[in-house]
Amino acid sequence: MSKPPPTPSSDNPDPYANLGYRPCVGQMVINREGLVWIGCRADAKNEAEGRGAWWQMPQGGIDDGEDPSAAARRELREETAITSVEQIAEFPSWVHYDLPRDLIGKAWGGRYRGQKQRWFAYRFIGPDSEINITPPPGLEVEFVAWRWAPVSELLDLIVPFKRDVYGEVLSEFAKLAVPLNSELHKT
Repeated sequence: MSKPPPTPSSDNPDPYANLGYRPCVGQMVINREGLVWIGCRADAKNEAEGRGAWWQMPQGGIDDGEDPSAAARRELREETAITSVEQIAEFPSWVHYDLPRDLIGKAWGGRYRGQKQRWFAYRFIGPDSEINITPPPGLEVEFVAWRWAPVSELLDLIVPFKRDVYGEVLSEFAKLAVPLNSELHKT
């Protein structure tokens, strides 16, 4: 499991060593066919997590005092309009990633060196017509496109500095990305 990097020693000073990790949630949404929802990130000015045509699963910050499970459902609704889901798993621990050096001190108002994330897996039980990546008024566009993808494609599509976190999450959740009529669901 990923852990925050050790605090630098006096031999190796790090100007960002005292910055913490932004609390965040991530959601792996799996449809009836066993495919995973991914969105193409908007190429926004000053994007905290890297510019470019990267794809990712939904994720977002946890508000002060908010329960991670509630934050996961709120973020999923805000970014995708998806509400027709059943939670099928929760990752057993927090996972962490550091931003690239050129983004530390700039992203999220310079308050964080990266994110600590709590991940949830959901089964999507609604129609695709429920999905809408146009944000509610007052929220920024997160995604410019979306699609369902097999788990095998995910690591190659994510921004490189998040790949270790995705690898950890997929090691736990990939087995859930199967069609509903598969042997896994027959008991």
